[in-house]
Amino acid sequence: MQLTLEQETEIKRLTAVSNSTKRSTVTALEEIIYKLFPVLDHGFIRVIDYMGDDSAIVQAARVSYGRGTKKVHQDKGLINYLMRNRHTTPFEMCEIKFHVKMPIFVARQWIRHRTATVNECSARYSILDREFYIPAQENLAAQSSDNSQGRGVSLSENEANDVLNILRTDAEHCYNNYEKMHNEDEYGNRIDENRTGVARELARMNLTLNTYTQWYWKIDLHNLMHFLSLRLHPHAQLEIRLYAEQILEMMKRWTPMTYEAFMQYRMGGAHLSSAGLEAVKRMLNGEKVSHSDVEMTKREWNELMKVLDKPEE
Repeated sequence: MQLTLEQETEIKRLTAVSNSTKRSTVTALEEIIYKLFPVLDHGFIRVIDYMGDDSAIVQAARVSYGRGTKKVHQDKGLINYLMRNRHTTPFEMCEIKFHVKMPIFVARQWIRHRTATVNECSARYSILDREFYIPAQENLAAQSSDNSQGRGVSLSENEANDVLNILRTDAEHCYNNYEKMHNEDEYGNRIDENRTGVARELARMNLTLNTYTQWYWKIDLHNLMHFLSLRLHPHAQLEIRLYAEQILEMMKRWTPMTYEAFMQYRMGGAHLSSAGLEAVKRMLNGEKVSHSDVEMTKREWNELMKVLDKPEE
């Protein structure tokens, strides 16, 4: 994984000068701004810019002009209250911008989160790099028998090697034809002086979904937490989950009090339906309750039992 020469030059220019500001800054996040964090085999994520911090959230909630005489523990308590009671607007006062490099199939999952501003590298104007995501052998698995969106048992070594060979061969073959069609190599040099080549916007359709793309992605903290709550879930696809894990660590640096509240009430908590809540109340009253005693589907009942660390039926 690497940055382009233009991107490296930009980083050197930006880091060569320290800018004074009257707005809030976060030391822990400033320490890693522009720094590249590798993800997958050729991917990465880095923080480009941000606005606001924990104090901006409590300021918005109190509709005041500053922290005043409020204590840190009061700010923490307020953030916990906002998170616990699903208040959203105060968290939208903070924004962060990332530069992300990922396989196209990961980007297509990622773009489902429509509450962000995105500017992606365009293959209409640029030639995509000859870089493809090839999974580690241990991450290759068969289709899950009980989850139509997920992976099941691991493949045998021979079958996994066959799959890896197909992925590499097809990606290279398609990229070679991609270059041939628009008659340019990955450095922009003409391959055959006697051919014109088709437009880049047409040639790009031949690329495989494991080809890498890049974008800038700006999002507010509320919607970032929604992204994380879905993409950190064990059922989320491994590849996008690895990016979410890096973002979570960045959020921990950026808004530590919000991070703690998020982990406690969103990631570590559980949401119960009215039927589920009624079942829990009956259990607390000493009643023996089974699936046949409640108006819940078998799947919902088993999900509740998993939350309560009780045997599924």
